[in-house]
Amino acid sequence: MSISDRCCGITPFLVMEINEKAEAMERAGQSVIRMCVGEPDFDTPECAKKAACRALDDNQTHYTHSLGIRELREAICEDYQKRYGVDISPDNMVVTQGTSPAMLVLFSTILDQGDKVISSDPCYACYDNFITFAGAQPVKVPVFEDDGFQYRVSAIRRALAENNRIKAILINSPANPTGTLLSEERLAAIAEIAEEHNLWIVSDEIYHGLVYEGKEHSILEYTDRAFVFNGFSKLYAMTGWRLGYLIAPPNFMRTLQNLCQNFFISANTMAQWGGLAALKEAGEDVERMKTTYNKRRVYMLERLKNMGLPVRHEPTGAFYVLINMRPYAEKFGGSSLALAYDILEKAHIAVTPGIDFGQGAEGYIRFSYATSMANIEEGMNRLERYLKDFS
Repeated sequence: MSISDRCCGITPFLVMEINEKAEAMERAGQSVIRMCVGEPDFDTPECAKKAACRALDDNQTHYTHSLGIRELREAICEDYQKRYGVDISPDNMVVTQGTSPAMLVLFSTILDQGDKVISSDPCYACYDNFITFAGAQPVKVPVFEDDGFQYRVSAIRRALAENNRIKAILINSPANPTGTLLSEERLAAIAEIAEEHNLWIVSDEIYHGLVYEGKEHSILEYTDRAFVFNGFSKLYAMTGWRLGYLIAPPNFMRTLQNLCQNFFISANTMAQWGGLAALKEAGEDVERMKTTYNKRRVYMLERLKNMGLPVRHEPTGAFYVLINMRPYAEKFGGSSLALAYDILEKAHIAVTPGIDFGQGAEGYIRFSYATSMANIEEGMNRLERYLKDFS
């Protein structure tokens, strides 16, 4: 029996490897502070849980429309109109079991063997695997801390000049792993490039709403040559509900629907009713969580700076801080993965190695503040001791 080349090419998700090692240490009785996985530590808002229970009591336990329940799609349209002033039709989106299935069906729809997609380096670890699984190739455009990890327009144009068959530009703002936002000017410039070169923009907006300084903008404010991923996992603390959605231009919807019908049938019925309640009723819960995240962000940044770790551009969104720890990684041949395992084994802190997000983040470590302030304080204390003992 042989495994397909397509599947053999999928690389491990290193943050999950670290997290699973941390779980094993905890089962062995060790205390581990986990600041690796980007998962809210808050409970899902009560309004969403009650709505899902009502749906279950009302026997809403059957397949829904393959695009998702109409009420939820209409509420998403209202949300985008309220937040960004853009008009979307409920017929131009599909509700999915999280954003990952949305990525799978979208890249399968727009990419052929040998096509290419521009993505930043560093970027979310799984993007490249979705692109290569569809038979295409990521074209990596470096982004730099001194520039706030933002795309340089000149670098995008250079990538276009040096490559053929580029079909799309992939953006993520606020970004994982950097926590930074693309400026309005750069979003507008990227939209202009897409128009000039007949490209699509694929915008991952899953961290929208989790912004503490400035304001996030949807790519749909600048162009309709765009696909948008979003969902409920991060903003509404609904990771285990597996509920996301994809907004797409009208002429792609039938193909996307065909794929969803065949591969997934429909998203979870009760989760959709819970998501509808979250959109309409969880505003106060979201504000409370955001306020708490921001307090954690400020505290973590201050502690890291006091340890002598450079923060050249403070993250203002999501719940991540990406720190340059190359001087420490040098002991391990420059490997952030080896450094992360050393931190886990000696300091009992689970962190994410920068290499998970691309060569541009090698030597960096990502810290997540999607955990309690007590955990962050203890984690920072352990890290401080680790760095003092490092030699």
